[in-house]
Amino acid sequence: MSTSYSAYDRQRFVREDPVQKRADRDDFARDRARVLHSAGWRRLASKTQVLQPHNDFIRNRLTHSLEVAQIGREFGEVIGCNADVVDTACLAHDLGHPPFGHNGEAALNELCGHIGGFEGNAQTFRILTRLEAKRSRPSGASVGLNLTRASLDAASKYPWSRGESRSYPTKFGCYADDAEIFGWVRATAPSGRYQQRCVEAQVMDWADDVAYSVHDVEDGITFGLIDLRALRSPEERGTLADLARRIYAPHLETAQLAGSFERLVASGVIPEELAAGRHGVAALKDMTSRLIGRFVAAAEQATRDKYGDGPLTRYAADVVIPVDVLAECVMLKAVAAHFVMMTDVRRILQAEQRRIIATLFTLYQEHPDRLDPMFAEDYEAAPGDAAALRVVVDQIASLTDHRARTLAESWS
Repeated sequence: MSTSYSAYDRQRFVREDPVQKRADRDDFARDRARVLHSAGWRRLASKTQVLQPHNDFIRNRLTHSLEVAQIGREFGEVIGCNADVVDTACLAHDLGHPPFGHNGEAALNELCGHIGGFEGNAQTFRILTRLEAKRSRPSGASVGLNLTRASLDAASKYPWSRGESRSYPTKFGCYADDAEIFGWVRATAPSGRYQQRCVEAQVMDWADDVAYSVHDVEDGITFGLIDLRALRSPEERGTLADLARRIYAPHLETAQLAGSFERLVASGVIPEELAAGRHGVAALKDMTSRLIGRFVAAAEQATRDKYGDGPLTRYAADVVIPVDVLAECVMLKAVAAHFVMMTDVRRILQAEQRRIIATLFTLYQEHPDRLDPMFAEDYEAAPGDAAALRVVVDQIASLTDHRARTLAESWS
């Protein structure tokens, strides 16, 4: 379909020399390329998604981000978004994750709560606008990858500062240190609705939910952690529904969640068992394809039913997720949480991961000479103790799982 993108803001925080631009790429395609070529993007290959990236099959943060981008790009394009803007947001959305996934995120947040806390989405914004080395102001201060305003806004899953949202009290998208560029990014948000996410960010968010709810279950089944037979047990469904409501969807009723999952299982989309060999793998792959198609098509149809057939860009629309589809999605999240993330073995592993984070937090403060060169520059230039500690947090967040573990072991 032919779409006008006049609604998109192509401005960058620092104006660039047009002579340096590639003539065969537009601004948003360049944004995508900058993310793909960044150091933070490459590090995602060795960061935990759900299971530790210990072999050549299991998903990691990089493969997850690629899958999110594939889902988001197609979904966004169908409803009239600029595909490159959505793609950039999807590729970038997990750049801020520290080693050990959400467990590492929680550990860092606890350690640095007195300087503004740690939040993966706020760290993503910081990486894109400050930490990655690509463009600087005339003063020499880094502006990170210097993406367009539209791409940065699309990557902002929680477009507010710490403590500003009642709906998401622990989530935020910007540290106080980065408020200037964040204010510039959000300058075009509708008056009186400054926390509204643009539709491209909502597409990215739904693509993320779909990808990890489906693929984390696939990985859990593949590694024998999820018993497919248990998913057909009424008692197990009740347990999963309680968990889903408590963690993911407090606004949905337990019976509604259990009923939605019962219907999903009865539809035949989830295999009754994992058969051996190529046939079993094919059946599992068919499950993931059908679930992704089911969730994305339902959101596309509901959004079009509400907003019509024209291009939907920026603040002109909201992605509409049917309640029954949302319930199915959060139940799949609960399946992964119950069978994979909340086991006794997993709790022991998470305690060890938190110990590693705490060890590094202490060691880098005691030995700032061990900081990587770019972070050492930031540390030397820090105007005070809080800013210096934020550099330590930036350093730890940049580490891969393997490097964090290796450093903690070699320095302890």
